[in-house]
Amino acid sequence: MPDDTRLPVVVVAGLHEAERRQAVLELLSGGGNAVVLHHDLTDAAVHGRVRRDILDAAGSRSESDVPLTGDCPCCALREDLLPELLRIADAGRHRLAVVELWGGSDPHPAVEVIAEGAVDGRCLSEAVVVAGVVTAVDPLRLVPQLSVPDTLSEHAAQTCADDTRTRAEALTQQVEYATVHAVPAEGAAAGAPELHAGLAMLRQLHPSARTVTLGTGTLAPVALAGFDVPAARDRVNPALALLPYPQDEAGVATLVWERRRPLHPARFHEALDLLVPAAQRSRGRFWLANRPDLLLGWDAAGASLVVEECGPWLASLPDASWELYPPQRRAAAALDWDPVHGDRVQQLCFTAEGLDADGIVELLDSCLLADDELASGEEAWKQLPDAFDDMLDPVA
Repeated sequence: MPDDTRLPVVVVAGLHEAERRQAVLELLSGGGNAVVLHHDLTDAAVHGRVRRDILDAAGSRSESDVPLTGDCPCCALREDLLPELLRIADAGRHRLAVVELWGGSDPHPAVEVIAEGAVDGRCLSEAVVVAGVVTAVDPLRLVPQLSVPDTLSEHAAQTCADDTRTRAEALTQQVEYATVHAVPAEGAAAGAPELHAGLAMLRQLHPSARTVTLGTGTLAPVALAGFDVPAARDRVNPALALLPYPQDEAGVATLVWERRRPLHPARFHEALDLLVPAAQRSRGRFWLANRPDLLLGWDAAGASLVVEECGPWLASLPDASWELYPPQRRAAAALDWDPVHGDRVQQLCFTAEGLDADGIVELLDSCLLADDELASGEEAWKQLPDAFDDMLDPVA
């Protein structure tokens, strides 16, 4: 537990409701005079209300409706959660607050709001501290659900009417942000290949997270061990993230493809239809020959791909501008500096059951500029067809 007088808060996420509820109840009973806050979004879209449920270790329960703010369930949650946490902290009757997120919720924004939010000008961080982030997950369902394009809305797990994410996207957000993974006891399925594959997938998606088995009494001390909010922010930032290392376990493998040459925009765009479904999860950063100054993030889960602009490569900036960027990024760039391309690099990571690593490498390598194209120089690269104009802002 954090060594200060603030109220520790553990955020629990999980698309798998039974496992999430078990994790919450274990924290409630094992965290010492704890209280659970949960905002139920079941009726948000239809009836325009969010249901707040507060439960303490003594079994006392309080339920009430929270009005929507601008038809936004997430806004209602944020505007109601922070005052409630502050009220609980000021009352001083509880030693732990557990925030149980709605099924498809991404824990990252919730944690940032708790860590950085304010109520009537008072910073919440004066009274509470994020002590841990837990994602409860059923390994038996992890690989199958990362392999299909089902949306959250198809399973009534969306966070708002405009939430078009897939379950695969939500699962990866939850698994890769939390530092603790709570999984059910193996029971009769202990020898099932599906279970071993799911656990291997979990470890490869987030190698540094701790996995705790529910029902063993070990969740509370691990969940309260502390949580570094800035480090978690960097871990999911495409410009800073350390990608998992190559692994192969229980039929699940991780490939890390790293090259320096720029990618040909048209060939790479044409390859997306094969690359995206080649892995249940892929992520990383890359650069295109016709956009040499722009760091691009790659985020794919299931059948969905998001390509985002993540600012400039440091090599494209004057030295004086480096001070505007985090020291971790400056240090990483300096340590891995290329005499020709600077910090520009292709770093893509693919994780899948039955991964065809050789096929992915061959396809990606074919998308790089050939020797004659590379020799033509940057000005010629910029004239290449802007095949990614459907996913990115137009080239200036």
